Amino acid sequence: MSTATATKSKRDFHQITRGWNVVFNVIAALFSLLCVFPFLFVTIISFTDEKVLASNGYRIWPEKWSFGAYEYIFKTGDTLLRSYGVTILVTVVGTIVSLLMIALYAYAVSRKSFAYRRFFSLFAVFTMLFNGGMIPTYIVVTQLLHLKDSVWSLILPLAMNAFYIMILRTFYITGVPDAIIESGKIDGAGEFKIFIRLVLPLSLPGLATIGLFSTLGYWNDWFNALLYIDDPNKVPLQSMLMRIESSMQFIQQNSLNSAVSLEALSSMPQDTARMAMVVLATLPIIFAYPFFQRYFVQGLTVGSVKE
Repeated sequence: MSTATATKSKRDFHQITRGWNVVFNVIAALFSLLCVFPFLFVTIISFTDEKVLASNGYRIWPEKWSFGAYEYIFKTGDTLLRSYGVTILVTVVGTIVSLLMIALYAYAVSRKSFAYRRFFSLFAVFTMLFNGGMIPTYIVVTQLLHLKDSVWSLILPLAMNAFYIMILRTFYITGVPDAIIESGKIDGAGEFKIFIRLVLPLSLPGLATIGLFSTLGYWNDWFNALLYIDDPNKVPLQSMLMRIESSMQFIQQNSLNSAVSLEALSSMPQDTARMAMVVLATLPIIFAYPFFQRYFVQGLTVGSVKE
């Protein structure tokens, strides 16, 4: 093959590759738009006037904008802000506690020198398949640990997750070479110092992945508050929004029997308020993704390799 023919073939190959790259980028952009559009549409509806929405239906660009839904929700005053504070506290502290416990457990069962490695691995897998149930858990939290109306009742039940342990265990096995640990032992470092100084810096992708999962779990949790929290000052955001939703449904169901409820129903945004709740519950957690994005894909990829 002559040099001119080879150059022409190479040029044609680059043109075909560039064309397919454009096609794939367009497909990725359309897929990204499909993922983002539902949240944008919900946000637009939350700023739509309730009466216009009832008469004209859902539209991408509403005829009349309104902050009525957010004004209705924020009529709770400091209660909603306090719920935000409780949720942020539970999410931050819970994620730290969860990462610490899961990282230590996963590191122990990942070491071949640990005598009870197989037993504790099977124990973690067993809890993925079977659990004590809601009533025993409630008894342990309220009567044994005495955590009723405590913020810790929102943190500890979600702190350990066997699935996350298995992910991080596999990450330790595939992502942390044994030679590094052996070099630490040669230098006279103990197990805890090796874990802090050598293993954790190499495990940032896996820790970031588990941290993101834990953060989402704590932020979206409402069921534990329903079980353990009666103090209105300790109600998290998701539970508070559910209570607002329940009060709206109560007013709607009893509007025919009460003049006061009928008056409240006429001035109450219904669909737009529900959309506003979604925005208030989702928007803050979106800002957590940039902090984990750097390590997220790598953590999922490396942690999925079999032992």
